[in-house]
Amino acid sequence: MNQRSIIGTPLSSSATKVMLLGSGELGKEVIIALQRLGVETIAVDRYANAPGHQVAHHAHVINMADEQALRALIEQERPDIIVPEIEAIATDTLLELEQQGVVTVIPTARAAQLTMNREGIRTLAAETLKLPTSPYAFASNLQQLQAAIDSGIGYPCFVKPVMSSSGKGQSRVDHAQQVEAAWNYAASGSRVDQGRVIIEGMIDFDYEITQLTVRALDNDGHTQTHFCEPIGHVQVHGDYVESWQPQPMTSLALQRARDIAKKVTDNLGGLGIFGVELFVKGDQVWFSEVSPRPHDTGMVTMCSQKQSEFELHARAILGLPIDTSLLNPGASAVIYGQLEAQGIAFSGISAALSVPQSDLRLFGKPESFRRRRMGVALANGVDANQARERAKLAASRVIPIKD
Repeated sequence: MNQRSIIGTPLSSSATKVMLLGSGELGKEVIIALQRLGVETIAVDRYANAPGHQVAHHAHVINMADEQALRALIEQERPDIIVPEIEAIATDTLLELEQQGVVTVIPTARAAQLTMNREGIRTLAAETLKLPTSPYAFASNLQQLQAAIDSGIGYPCFVKPVMSSSGKGQSRVDHAQQVEAAWNYAASGSRVDQGRVIIEGMIDFDYEITQLTVRALDNDGHTQTHFCEPIGHVQVHGDYVESWQPQPMTSLALQRARDIAKKVTDNLGGLGIFGVELFVKGDQVWFSEVSPRPHDTGMVTMCSQKQSEFELHARAILGLPIDTSLLNPGASAVIYGQLEAQGIAFSGISAALSVPQSDLRLFGKPESFRRRRMGVALANGVDANQARERAKLAASRVIPIKD
């Protein structure tokens, strides 16, 4: 029997304990999926009452980039498995503890370290794995940024912090007068390192997808790679605003996307779900980024698949069988805070849920910002287009208000 598939009783000496580092809306859903399987959960975040804090057995607030604070908490809670959900983590500490056999890091500590910034993963993809990517360069100051653009990347291009999430600090640069503002914005949007950016050249693509890729154990204990149906998505300033599944693709483009996803995830190793972002034009496919965890665009799987990306992640890391099958075409649309306030309320819930085959997830974040993702509308349809229209309509009916 696979020892990892033995699960104890929460809050007892036999408990199987999983710690999430980062407990936002994605972590919250992973925690719910783990608890349904009898796992004791520990939610960690940088602020109190994060979404995952509200459903976990234990909740902690620390700076996860602080090596001493992170080590002390791990020694206090003694989790069996650690699941990073964000980039800003002291990955050197995780690597050391994993090497000592203290914990299992999902998918691996090396994967968390490589993907915590765009420099590590882009170098791996383009230079080690020789995957097709957009033209790129890195810069540590404004002069290097301008030189990289002038020496070949050209305009338009995209400037991003080497470490950020949800589009923070990203900007499109169309001419030289925008370069300094892009540098300053990237520095303000970085999670940790405020001194380095990636500059990416423009690719003429038709659409972009997330290829959710799952590494899970088979009945003999061997690691197998599984793929969900491709997810199409729209991003604004690097932040996802809607997604749908399945995204129509040519058979050759789909095969190339999955070949790229498998090469990247094989190299990163471990178990769990990966969100591999790709650009597609006709049969051509380019690697963009990878997240070694559930992906925000994958929230659509809560209404489209037999097992959502969160259930797939929970099962895979516990060594359990998974099922990536699609049940119905689905879509998701983001609900933004629209307000700068704490403890906001939402009106229009009934109207939103009156949209056929719709559903809502309101994350429960304690503080709202105008462009902060506070919830998501989900919908099914006869095809992805109908599902998209329904999801966007449902999202538009949810109105944030000051309580």
